[in-house]
Amino acid sequence: MLGIVPAAGRGSRIQPLGFSKELLPVGSRIDGNTERPCAVSEYLVRRMVHAGADKICFVIGSGKSDILEYYSAGYADATALFVVQPSPVGLCDAIFRAAPLVTADETVLVGLPDTIWFPEDGFLALPDDGLSFLLFPVDQPEFFDAVVVDQDSRVKQIQVKQQNAQSNWIWGAFKMPGRTLHQLAALWRERDRCDEYIGTLVNAYLAAGGDACGIKGGTAYVDVGTFNGYRTALRLLESVAGTKDDQVDITLPGHQHVPVLTGERG
Repeated sequence: MLGIVPAAGRGSRIQPLGFSKELLPVGSRIDGNTERPCAVSEYLVRRMVHAGADKICFVIGSGKSDILEYYSAGYADATALFVVQPSPVGLCDAIFRAAPLVTADETVLVGLPDTIWFPEDGFLALPDDGLSFLLFPVDQPEFFDAVVVDQDSRVKQIQVKQQNAQSNWIWGAFKMPGRTLHQLAALWRERDRCDEYIGTLVNAYLAAGGDACGIKGGTAYVDVGTFNGYRTALRLLESVAGTKDDQVDITLPGHQHVPVLTGERG
């Protein structure tokens, strides 16, 4: 199972940082007997590993070698792979940079490395045999990709940053077989790579006879790419601290097996 982490964006909404936005410290983790900052992208990577990913492919841009250095040792039992997106020209381009690494029968997970969402096992709610989106309720869907589904959870349309969106459920992560990833990549190329956002490409995929489902399994979703989102993420992590599941064992990059507090984990 391969997790794709598109991490080539400039992060202009929260700059200047002096480092890649995906390494922005949000919350903390326990390393041995020491509390250390936790990079925001670790929350997504940890969810992918929890779902069974044994390979994590980071799509990085020029000037983002700090991500390579941070994850070069892998994460838990997952091997880290790196591909380059020369220019940050959109999510579709970033995701499909990883396509040559994906076999047809391999399961693929995709998420955004500057987000934090719950539940941590959300990927496990998605089926393995088709394109499926993990959906989260938000108050302002016009700032995201709102997903309209029918009563059988089949995706009817994805409304990309659309005013007066018909749904307040947005996608936060998705899953598919490798063959579906290759089908989407082929369609994207047929459309002259005109799709910057995955939502417009999926709409074309559905119009051509493809299927996708949307699972309303998410409970909380925060985009940490803005200062307001950063503050919201800190409040969210604080709110879940001290729950009955407040400790989980993982292996952090370059470290031994250590416990991580739920309030600061992903």
